[in-house]
Amino acid sequence: MSVKSCCIYSTGVISILTLIAGIVLVLSQVFQNILNAKIKKEIVLRNGTHAFDVWENPPPPVYMQFYFFNVTNPAEVLKGERPAVLEVGPYTYREFRPMERVNFLENGTKVSAVNTKTYVFQSDMSKGPESDLIRTVNIPAMTVMEKFKDTSVIANLISSYMKSVNEGLFTTHTVGELLWGYEDGLLKAMKVVDPTLDDVFGLFYKQNATDDGEYVFLTGQQSYKDFAVIDQWKGQSSLKWWTTDECNMINGTNGASFHPIITKNETLYMFSSDLCRSIYAIYEEESSVMGVPGYRFSPPSKVFANTTENAGFCTPPGNCLGSGVLQVSACKQDAPIVMSSPHFYQADEKFVKDIFGMKPNKEQHETIIDINPVCKLSKNINATCDIRTLVFPVLYLNESVVIDEVSAKQLQVIVAEGNIVVNIPFMLIGLGILLGVIFMVAQCRQRIPEVRVG
Repeated sequence: MSVKSCCIYSTGVISILTLIAGIVLVLSQVFQNILNAKIKKEIVLRNGTHAFDVWENPPPPVYMQFYFFNVTNPAEVLKGERPAVLEVGPYTYREFRPMERVNFLENGTKVSAVNTKTYVFQSDMSKGPESDLIRTVNIPAMTVMEKFKDTSVIANLISSYMKSVNEGLFTTHTVGELLWGYEDGLLKAMKVVDPTLDDVFGLFYKQNATDDGEYVFLTGQQSYKDFAVIDQWKGQSSLKWWTTDECNMINGTNGASFHPIITKNETLYMFSSDLCRSIYAIYEEESSVMGVPGYRFSPPSKVFANTTENAGFCTPPGNCLGSGVLQVSACKQDAPIVMSSPHFYQADEKFVKDIFGMKPNKEQHETIIDINPVCKLSKNINATCDIRTLVFPVLYLNESVVIDEVSAKQLQVIVAEGNIVVNIPFMLIGLGILLGVIFMVAQCRQRIPEVRVG
Protein backbone atom coordinates (compact mmCIF):
# COMPACT_ATOMS: atom_id res chain seq x y z
CA MET A 1 0.00 0.00 0.00
CA SER A 2 1.33 3.41 -0.95
CA VAL A 3 1.88 6.23 1.55
CA LYS A 4 -0.95 8.18 -0.09
CA SER A 5 -3.41 5.31 0.36
CA CYS A 6 -2.28 4.86 3.97
CA CYS A 7 -2.99 8.54 4.72
CA ILE A 8 -6.42 8.34 3.11
CA TYR A 9 -7.48 5.28 5.10
CA SER A 10 -6.06 6.78 8.30
CA THR A 11 -8.22 9.84 7.72
CA GLY A 12 -11.26 7.58 7.38
CA VAL A 13 -10.48 5.72 10.60
CA ILE A 14 -9.88 8.97 12.51
CA SER A 15 -13.16 10.34 11.13
CA ILE A 16 -15.13 7.35 12.43
CA LEU A 17 -13.41 7.40 15.84
CA THR A 18 -13.95 11.15 16.22
CA LEU A 19 -17.64 10.80 15.32
CA ILE A 20 -18.08 7.93 17.79
CA ALA A 21 -16.29 9.87 20.54
CA GLY A 22 -18.39 12.98 19.92
CA ILE A 23 -21.67 11.04 19.96
CA VAL A 24 -20.71 9.16 23.14
CA LEU A 25 -19.78 12.44 24.87
CA VAL A 26 -23.07 14.04 23.83
CA LEU A 27 -25.15 11.13 25.10
CA SER A 28 -23.23 10.81 28.38
CA GLN A 29 -23.07 14.63 28.89
CA VAL A 30 -19.56 14.29 30.29
CA PHE A 31 -18.53 17.92 29.80
CA GLN A 32 -21.91 19.21 31.03
CA ASN A 33 -21.55 17.10 34.17
CA ILE A 34 -17.98 18.30 34.72
CA LEU A 35 -19.14 21.92 34.40
CA ASN A 36 -22.11 21.34 36.73
CA ALA A 37 -19.89 19.65 39.30
CA LYS A 38 -17.56 22.65 39.29
CA ILE A 39 -20.45 25.08 39.70
CA LYS A 40 -21.99 23.04 42.54
CA LYS A 41 -18.67 23.04 44.36
CA GLU A 42 -18.10 26.79 44.03
CA ILE A 43 -21.65 28.06 44.73
CA VAL A 44 -21.52 27.68 48.52
CA LEU A 45 -21.95 30.25 51.29
CA ARG A 46 -18.42 30.09 52.59
CA ASN A 47 -15.88 32.79 53.34
CA GLY A 48 -13.71 33.50 50.33
CA THR A 49 -16.16 32.37 47.65
CA HIS A 50 -17.62 34.78 45.12
CA ALA A 51 -21.09 33.44 45.92
CA PHE A 52 -20.71 34.44 49.57
CA ASP A 53 -19.47 37.93 48.70
CA VAL A 54 -22.46 38.54 46.42
CA TRP A 55 -24.89 37.12 48.99
CA GLU A 56 -23.43 39.19 51.83
CA ASN A 57 -23.40 42.48 49.93
CA PRO A 58 -25.28 42.35 46.58
CA PRO A 59 -23.45 44.52 44.00
CA PRO A 60 -26.35 45.44 41.66
CA PRO A 61 -28.39 48.43 42.91
CA VAL A 62 -31.81 47.61 44.34
CA TYR A 63 -34.62 50.15 43.97
CA MET A 64 -37.93 50.35 45.80
CA GLN A 65 -40.65 52.33 44.03
CA PHE A 66 -43.87 53.35 45.77
CA TYR A 67 -47.07 54.21 43.89
CA PHE A 68 -49.96 55.76 45.85
CA PHE A 69 -53.66 55.78 45.07
CA ASN A 70 -54.90 59.33 45.65
CA VAL A 71 -58.63 59.46 46.50
CA THR A 72 -60.41 61.98 44.24
CA ASN A 73 -64.01 61.77 45.54
CA PRO A 74 -63.94 61.41 49.37
CA ALA A 75 -67.30 63.19 49.94
CA GLU A 76 -69.05 60.88 47.48
CA VAL A 77 -67.50 57.78 49.07
CA LEU A 78 -68.91 58.81 52.46
CA LYS A 79 -72.36 58.83 50.82
CA GLY A 80 -71.92 55.26 49.62
CA GLU A 81 -70.75 55.92 46.08
CA ARG A 82 -67.99 54.06 44.27
CA PRO A 83 -64.50 55.30 45.24
CA ALA A 84 -62.33 56.85 42.52
CA VAL A 85 -58.54 56.86 42.81
CA LEU A 86 -55.67 58.19 40.74
CA GLU A 87 -52.28 56.46 40.71
CA VAL A 88 -49.45 58.79 41.74
CA GLY A 89 -45.78 57.83 41.55
CA PRO A 90 -43.23 56.47 41.51
CA TYR A 91 -41.42 57.70 44.62
CA THR A 92 -38.14 55.86 44.33
CA TYR A 93 -35.66 54.83 47.02
CA ARG A 94 -32.29 53.17 46.67
CA GLU A 95 -32.33 50.11 48.86
CA PHE A 96 -29.20 48.92 50.64
CA ARG A 97 -29.60 45.41 52.03
CA PRO A 98 -26.35 43.86 53.31
CA MET A 99 -26.31 40.72 55.40
CA GLU A 100 -25.02 41.57 58.87
CA ARG A 101 -24.10 39.72 62.08
CA VAL A 102 -23.06 36.76 59.92
CA ASN A 103 -22.21 33.65 61.93
CA PHE A 104 -21.44 30.18 60.54
CA LEU A 105 -23.03 27.23 62.34
CA GLU A 106 -22.80 23.42 62.43
CA ASN A 107 -19.46 23.02 60.64
CA GLY A 108 -20.35 25.49 57.92
CA THR A 109 -23.60 23.81 56.85
CA LYS A 110 -25.67 26.74 58.13
CA VAL A 111 -25.18 30.48 58.52
CA SER A 112 -27.18 32.99 60.56
CA ALA A 113 -27.58 36.64 59.60
CA VAL A 114 -29.91 39.63 59.67
CA ASN A 115 -30.83 41.46 56.46
CA THR A 116 -30.72 45.16 57.33
CA LYS A 117 -32.54 47.34 54.79
CA THR A 118 -31.92 51.08 54.43
CA TYR A 119 -33.84 53.32 52.01
CA VAL A 120 -32.41 56.52 50.52
CA PHE A 121 -34.73 58.78 48.49
CA GLN A 122 -33.81 59.24 44.80
CA SER A 123 -35.34 62.52 43.65
CA ASP A 124 -34.09 62.13 40.06
CA MET A 125 -36.03 58.85 39.73
CA SER A 126 -39.20 60.08 41.42
CA LYS A 127 -42.33 61.89 40.27
CA GLY A 128 -41.96 64.48 43.01
CA PRO A 129 -40.46 65.15 46.46
CA GLU A 130 -41.32 63.29 49.66
CA SER A 131 -43.34 66.36 50.67
CA ASP A 132 -46.00 65.62 48.01
CA LEU A 133 -49.45 65.34 49.59
CA ILE A 134 -51.51 62.16 49.24
CA ARG A 135 -55.15 61.78 50.25
CA THR A 136 -55.95 58.25 51.29
CA VAL A 137 -58.03 56.21 53.70
CA ASN A 138 -57.38 56.92 57.40
CA ILE A 139 -55.71 53.65 58.34
CA PRO A 140 -55.18 54.47 62.06
CA ALA A 141 -58.89 55.28 62.39
CA MET A 142 -59.87 52.11 60.52
CA THR A 143 -57.54 50.08 62.77
CA VAL A 144 -59.02 51.26 66.08
CA MET A 145 -62.56 51.00 64.65
CA GLU A 146 -61.90 47.39 63.72
CA LYS A 147 -60.25 46.70 67.08
CA PHE A 148 -63.13 48.07 69.18
CA LYS A 149 -66.10 47.53 66.85
CA ASP A 150 -67.78 45.14 69.30
CA THR A 151 -67.33 47.43 72.31
CA SER A 152 -70.03 50.05 71.94
CA VAL A 153 -68.78 52.39 74.69
CA ILE A 154 -65.29 52.67 73.22
CA ALA A 155 -66.66 52.85 69.69
CA ASN A 156 -68.82 55.82 70.70
CA LEU A 157 -65.80 57.48 72.29
CA ILE A 158 -63.88 57.05 69.02
CA SER A 159 -66.77 58.58 67.07
CA SER A 160 -67.01 61.52 69.48
CA TYR A 161 -63.28 62.20 69.37
CA MET A 162 -63.19 62.15 65.56
CA LYS A 163 -66.08 64.63 65.43
CA SER A 164 -64.43 66.94 67.98
CA VAL A 165 -61.20 67.23 66.00
CA ASN A 166 -62.95 67.14 62.61
CA GLU A 167 -61.20 63.91 61.65
CA GLY A 168 -62.79 61.71 59.00
CA LEU A 169 -62.22 58.41 57.26
CA PHE A 170 -59.89 60.06 54.77
CA THR A 171 -56.69 61.85 55.63
CA THR A 172 -54.02 63.83 53.80
CA HIS A 173 -50.32 63.42 54.58
CA THR A 174 -47.01 63.70 52.79
CA VAL A 175 -45.39 60.75 51.07
CA GLY A 176 -42.66 60.69 53.72
CA GLU A 177 -45.19 60.66 56.57
CA LEU A 178 -47.31 57.90 55.08
CA LEU A 179 -44.26 55.72 54.50
CA TRP A 180 -42.02 56.31 57.49
CA GLY A 181 -44.44 57.53 60.16
CA TYR A 182 -46.27 60.46 61.78
CA GLU A 183 -47.86 61.00 65.20
CA ASP A 184 -51.59 60.30 65.00
CA GLY A 185 -53.93 62.11 67.37
CA LEU A 186 -56.51 59.34 67.56
CA LEU A 187 -53.92 56.67 68.33
CA LYS A 188 -52.42 58.93 70.99
CA ALA A 189 -55.83 59.47 72.58
CA MET A 190 -56.62 55.74 72.47
CA LYS A 191 -53.50 54.90 74.48
CA VAL A 192 -55.60 55.74 77.55
CA VAL A 193 -57.83 52.77 76.66
CA ASP A 194 -55.10 50.50 75.29
CA PRO A 195 -51.53 51.39 76.39
CA THR A 196 -50.10 48.87 73.89
CA LEU A 197 -51.09 51.09 70.94
CA ASP A 198 -48.27 52.98 69.23
CA ASP A 199 -49.22 56.62 68.62
CA VAL A 200 -47.04 56.75 65.49
CA PHE A 201 -48.32 55.28 62.24
CA GLY A 202 -46.53 54.67 58.95
CA LEU A 203 -46.92 52.00 56.31
CA PHE A 204 -43.20 51.24 56.69
CA TYR A 205 -42.76 52.63 60.20
CA LYS A 206 -39.65 51.19 61.89
CA GLN A 207 -38.64 49.48 58.64
CA ASN A 208 -35.88 51.87 57.52
CA ALA A 209 -32.33 51.01 58.66
CA THR A 210 -33.78 47.96 60.43
CA ASP A 211 -34.04 44.22 59.84
CA ASP A 212 -36.99 41.82 59.90
CA GLY A 213 -35.40 39.34 62.29
CA GLU A 214 -32.58 36.80 62.29
CA TYR A 215 -32.50 34.15 59.59
CA VAL A 216 -30.65 30.84 59.55
CA PHE A 217 -29.77 29.78 56.00
CA LEU A 218 -28.42 26.51 54.64
CA THR A 219 -25.08 27.15 52.94
CA GLY A 220 -25.33 24.55 50.17
CA GLN A 221 -22.32 22.64 51.49
CA GLN A 222 -24.24 19.38 51.74
CA SER A 223 -26.35 19.86 48.59
CA TYR A 224 -26.26 22.58 45.97
CA LYS A 225 -30.08 22.75 46.04
CA ASP A 226 -29.87 23.91 49.68
CA PHE A 227 -28.01 27.08 48.69
CA ALA A 228 -29.45 30.05 50.67
CA VAL A 229 -32.56 28.06 51.69
CA ILE A 230 -34.11 29.36 54.93
CA ASP A 231 -33.87 26.91 57.82
CA GLN A 232 -35.27 29.22 60.51
CA TRP A 233 -36.65 32.74 60.90
CA LYS A 234 -36.75 34.44 64.29
CA GLY A 235 -35.75 31.15 65.89
CA GLN A 236 -38.69 29.25 64.39
CA SER A 237 -38.83 26.73 61.55
CA SER A 238 -42.51 27.49 60.84
CA LEU A 239 -45.04 30.31 61.21
CA LYS A 240 -47.86 30.60 63.75
CA TRP A 241 -50.35 32.93 62.00
CA TRP A 242 -52.21 30.56 59.71
CA THR A 243 -54.58 27.68 60.43
CA THR A 244 -52.85 24.76 58.66
CA ASP A 245 -49.34 23.32 58.90
CA GLU A 246 -48.88 23.61 55.14
CA CYS A 247 -49.67 27.33 55.11
CA ASN A 248 -47.35 27.91 58.09
CA MET A 249 -44.35 26.36 56.32
CA ILE A 250 -41.25 28.48 55.65
CA ASN A 251 -40.17 27.34 52.19
CA GLY A 252 -37.27 28.28 49.93
CA THR A 253 -34.96 31.29 50.03
CA ASN A 254 -35.67 34.94 50.82
CA GLY A 255 -36.05 35.62 47.09
CA ALA A 256 -32.65 37.31 46.70
CA SER A 257 -30.73 34.11 45.81
CA PHE A 258 -31.45 30.71 44.33
CA HIS A 259 -29.44 27.56 43.85
CA PRO A 260 -27.43 27.13 40.61
CA ILE A 261 -28.35 24.97 37.62
CA ILE A 262 -32.04 25.79 37.56
CA THR A 263 -34.20 23.94 35.04
CA LYS A 264 -37.46 24.96 33.38
CA ASN A 265 -39.33 22.21 35.19
CA GLU A 266 -38.44 23.46 38.66
CA THR A 267 -40.64 25.29 41.12
CA LEU A 268 -38.85 28.09 42.94
CA TYR A 269 -39.98 28.61 46.53
CA MET A 270 -39.43 31.78 48.53
CA PHE A 271 -40.49 33.23 51.87
CA SER A 272 -41.54 36.87 52.26
CA SER A 273 -41.83 38.35 55.73
CA ASP A 274 -43.78 41.28 54.20
CA LEU A 275 -46.37 38.83 52.86
CA CYS A 276 -46.19 36.79 56.07
CA ARG A 277 -46.07 33.56 54.05
CA SER A 278 -44.18 31.46 51.52
CA ILE A 279 -45.00 31.60 47.82
CA TYR A 280 -43.65 29.90 44.71
CA ALA A 281 -42.92 30.70 41.09
CA ILE A 282 -42.92 28.56 37.96
CA TYR A 283 -41.19 28.90 34.60
CA GLU A 284 -42.81 31.32 32.17
CA GLU A 285 -40.42 32.00 29.31
CA GLU A 286 -36.80 32.49 28.31
CA SER A 287 -35.36 35.96 28.79
CA SER A 288 -32.21 38.00 28.30
CA VAL A 289 -30.89 40.87 30.44
CA MET A 290 -27.88 42.86 29.21
CA GLY A 291 -26.85 39.98 26.97
CA VAL A 292 -27.09 37.37 29.72
CA PRO A 293 -29.65 34.62 28.93
CA GLY A 294 -31.94 33.34 31.62
CA TYR A 295 -35.33 31.86 32.59
CA ARG A 296 -38.23 33.96 33.72
CA PHE A 297 -40.28 32.62 36.63
CA SER A 298 -43.45 34.11 38.04
CA PRO A 299 -46.04 33.15 40.67
CA PRO A 300 -49.10 31.58 39.01
CA SER A 301 -52.56 32.91 39.80
CA LYS A 302 -53.37 29.90 41.99
CA VAL A 303 -50.80 31.07 44.58
CA PHE A 304 -53.42 33.56 45.80
CA ALA A 305 -56.50 31.73 44.51
CA ASN A 306 -59.50 31.02 46.70
CA THR A 307 -58.92 27.25 46.68
CA THR A 308 -58.86 24.38 49.17
CA GLU A 309 -55.06 24.36 49.44
CA ASN A 310 -55.13 28.06 50.40
CA ALA A 311 -57.93 27.70 52.95
CA GLY A 312 -55.37 27.88 55.76
CA PHE A 313 -54.69 31.52 54.88
CA CYS A 314 -58.31 32.48 55.64
CA THR A 315 -58.46 33.99 59.14
CA PRO A 316 -60.54 33.33 61.07
CA PRO A 317 -61.16 29.93 59.44
CA GLY A 318 -63.68 30.18 56.64
CA ASN A 319 -63.31 33.96 56.29
CA CYS A 320 -61.94 34.01 52.73
CA LEU A 321 -62.05 37.34 50.91
CA GLY A 322 -61.71 35.87 47.42
CA SER A 323 -59.02 35.03 44.89
CA GLY A 324 -56.07 37.35 44.44
CA VAL A 325 -56.10 38.95 47.89
CA LEU A 326 -54.56 37.94 51.22
CA GLN A 327 -55.68 39.28 54.59
CA VAL A 328 -52.58 39.70 56.76
CA SER A 329 -54.12 41.28 59.87
CA ALA A 330 -52.87 38.37 61.99
CA CYS A 331 -49.24 39.32 61.34
CA LYS A 332 -49.73 43.12 61.16
CA GLN A 333 -50.82 43.88 64.75
CA ASP A 334 -54.46 43.20 63.80
CA ALA A 335 -54.54 46.17 61.41
CA PRO A 336 -57.18 45.63 58.67
CA ILE A 337 -54.58 45.12 55.94
CA VAL A 338 -54.95 43.08 52.77
CA MET A 339 -52.25 42.36 50.20
CA SER A 340 -52.63 41.70 46.49
CA SER A 341 -50.91 42.38 43.21
CA PRO A 342 -51.16 46.02 42.03
CA HIS A 343 -54.55 47.10 40.66
CA PHE A 344 -55.88 43.71 41.86
CA TYR A 345 -54.10 41.90 39.02
CA GLN A 346 -55.20 38.22 38.96
CA ALA A 347 -57.80 38.94 41.66
CA ASP A 348 -61.56 38.43 41.43
CA GLU A 349 -63.21 40.91 39.08
CA LYS A 350 -65.34 42.32 41.89
CA PHE A 351 -62.30 43.99 43.49
CA VAL A 352 -61.45 45.76 40.24
CA LYS A 353 -65.05 46.89 39.70
CA ASP A 354 -65.39 48.24 43.25
CA ILE A 355 -62.77 50.97 42.66
CA PHE A 356 -62.79 53.36 39.72
CA GLY A 357 -59.23 53.71 38.44
CA MET A 358 -58.08 50.09 38.70
CA LYS A 359 -56.32 49.00 35.49
CA PRO A 360 -54.70 45.58 36.02
CA ASN A 361 -51.98 44.81 33.49
CA LYS A 362 -49.77 41.71 33.34
CA GLU A 363 -46.61 43.48 32.12
CA GLN A 364 -46.76 46.21 34.76
CA HIS A 365 -48.30 44.46 37.74
CA GLU A 366 -47.13 40.87 37.81
CA THR A 367 -45.44 39.63 41.04
CA ILE A 368 -45.58 43.04 42.74
CA ILE A 369 -47.09 43.40 46.21
CA ASP A 370 -49.97 45.72 47.15
CA ILE A 371 -50.91 46.91 50.65
CA ASN A 372 -54.59 47.64 51.30
CA PRO A 373 -56.72 48.23 54.40
CA VAL A 374 -60.14 46.60 54.54
CA CYS A 375 -62.93 49.11 55.03
CA LYS A 376 -65.63 47.39 57.08
CA LEU A 377 -68.94 48.73 58.41
CA SER A 378 -69.17 49.48 62.12
CA LYS A 379 -72.67 50.03 63.44
CA ASN A 380 -71.41 51.96 66.46
CA ILE A 381 -69.46 54.60 64.49
CA ASN A 382 -71.58 57.09 62.59
CA ALA A 383 -68.85 58.09 60.12
CA THR A 384 -68.98 54.68 58.42
CA CYS A 385 -72.71 54.12 58.12
CA ASP A 386 -73.07 54.75 54.37
CA ILE A 387 -69.70 53.44 53.19
CA ARG A 388 -69.50 50.31 51.08
CA THR A 389 -67.66 47.28 52.41
CA LEU A 390 -64.69 46.85 50.08
CA VAL A 391 -60.95 46.44 49.76
CA PHE A 392 -59.53 49.94 49.41
CA PRO A 393 -56.18 50.39 47.61
CA VAL A 394 -53.61 52.59 49.36
CA LEU A 395 -50.32 51.94 47.57
CA TYR A 396 -48.30 49.33 45.75
CA LEU A 397 -44.58 48.87 45.56
CA ASN A 398 -42.15 47.66 42.95
CA GLU A 399 -38.86 46.29 44.25
CA SER A 400 -36.48 45.80 41.35
CA VAL A 401 -32.86 44.94 40.73
CA VAL A 402 -31.08 44.85 37.36
CA ILE A 403 -27.64 43.35 37.04
CA ASP A 404 -24.92 46.01 36.82
CA GLU A 405 -22.67 46.34 33.76
CA VAL A 406 -19.54 44.94 35.43
CA SER A 407 -21.33 41.84 36.71
CA ALA A 408 -23.07 41.41 33.35
CA LYS A 409 -19.73 41.37 31.51
CA GLN A 410 -18.34 38.84 33.99
CA LEU A 411 -21.38 36.60 33.47
CA GLN A 412 -21.13 36.96 29.69
CA VAL A 413 -17.56 35.64 29.85
CA ILE A 414 -18.60 32.78 32.16
CA VAL A 415 -21.54 31.87 29.91
CA ALA A 416 -19.30 31.96 26.82
CA GLU A 417 -16.68 29.74 28.47
CA GLY A 418 -19.39 27.36 29.63
CA ASN A 419 -20.85 27.16 26.13
CA ILE A 420 -17.45 26.31 24.70
CA VAL A 421 -16.91 23.50 27.21
CA VAL A 422 -20.42 22.07 26.76
CA ASN A 423 -20.13 22.19 22.95
CA ILE A 424 -16.80 20.32 22.73
CA PRO A 425 -18.59 17.02 21.84
CA PHE A 426 -20.45 18.78 19.00
CA MET A 427 -17.14 20.21 17.80
CA LEU A 428 -15.75 16.66 17.70
CA ILE A 429 -18.77 15.51 15.71
CA GLY A 430 -18.26 18.38 13.30
CA LEU A 431 -14.56 17.52 12.98
CA GLY A 432 -15.45 13.86 12.37
CA ILE A 433 -17.88 14.85 9.59
CA LEU A 434 -15.27 17.13 8.02
CA LEU A 435 -12.63 14.35 8.07
CA GLY A 436 -15.24 11.99 6.61
CA VAL A 437 -15.84 14.36 3.71
CA ILE A 438 -12.09 14.66 3.10
CA PHE A 439 -11.82 10.85 3.15
CA MET A 440 -14.64 10.46 0.61
CA VAL A 441 -13.17 13.06 -1.76
CA ALA A 442 -9.72 11.50 -1.51
CA GLN A 443 -11.10 8.05 -2.21
CA CYS A 444 -12.97 9.24 -5.29
CA ARG A 445 -9.92 11.02 -6.68
CA GLN A 446 -7.74 7.97 -6.09
CA ARG A 447 -10.09 5.74 -8.13
CA ILE A 448 -10.30 8.04 -11.19
CA PRO A 449 -7.86 6.59 -13.81
CA GLU A 450 -5.35 8.96 -15.36
CA VAL A 451 -5.84 9.58 -19.14
CA ARG A 452 -2.70 10.37 -21.19
CA VAL A 453 -3.00 12.15 -24.53
CA GLY A 454 -0.13 11.94 -27.03
